[in-house]
Amino acid sequence: MKILITGSNGLLGQKLVYNLAGKSDIELIATSKGSNRIKLTKGYRYVPMDITNEEEVVSIIRSERPECIIHTAAMTNVDACEKDQAGCDLLNVDAVRFLLEAATPFGTHFIHLSTDFVFDGMNGPYSETDTPNPSGYYALSKLKSEQHVMESGLPWAIVRTIIIYGVVDDLQRSNLVLWTKSSLEKGSTINVITDQFRSPTLAEDLAQACITIALQKETGIFHICGPEEDLDSIINLAYVIADYFKLDRTLIHPVTTAELNQPAKRPPKTGFILTKARTRLGYKPHSLVEGLKIVEQQLEHKKN
Repeated sequence: MKILITGSNGLLGQKLVYNLAGKSDIELIATSKGSNRIKLTKGYRYVPMDITNEEEVVSIIRSERPECIIHTAAMTNVDACEKDQAGCDLLNVDAVRFLLEAATPFGTHFIHLSTDFVFDGMNGPYSETDTPNPSGYYALSKLKSEQHVMESGLPWAIVRTIIIYGVVDDLQRSNLVLWTKSSLEKGSTINVITDQFRSPTLAEDLAQACITIALQKETGIFHICGPEEDLDSIINLAYVIADYFKLDRTLIHPVTTAELNQPAKRPPKTGFILTKARTRLGYKPHSLVEGLKIVEQQLEHKKN
């Protein structure tokens, strides 16, 4: 099977590459904007691709003719999306359309990454059959892209997820776990939300779910996150991280959503019901503490 990954330099993209590279039955093409930032260089090909450049997208997809595209690239900074709506549309909506149109002649299986933010957070946790109701521009852009995928005529799967965390090579952006850990290690006080509830997702778990969807040629919407019992307030998640790494939890300063006054609105409580993923994909997510152990081991490995 020939699989093309977009956003291969990102957290999920790198996990996918490490999991799929070198497999005898898979020809892997990793794509991202600019140069390859993954230390692993064998077992796949890297092709620079700017997904906002329609001509480039058409040229590369036409040349590669992938049987499956796993589309991980997106503009995910929700406040930046609120401030730069044109840029958000280009990356999160137009680029998806470019990829879908380019892939149409080849009947490519299109796996699209989306977000819990498509829901307003008033009735979480959510199943795949619940009706989206986005409340910010980022969320709206992701819902629009989902609609493009569903209407494409291609075999498709949409994978919605929540707060991805993990360790990769040369990661330019942080995540909840790494940010909390590094801030507390520096002795910095951090403001953490008390009234938003999430189930964070280990990047390895999400990558494995995407790979299973690709190999089984699954279609439809799938909700992928940490175990249901890990659904908690973001501040309690931060306390778990602090306690695991034996850091000073008194540096965690509780704030409400209203006090933080961020440009983009966030859903108060999401979380996912994982029954479909468990049944169809055999999905078995790591608990947050289990995920933190994996993060710790990988950070130790990077030191050596």
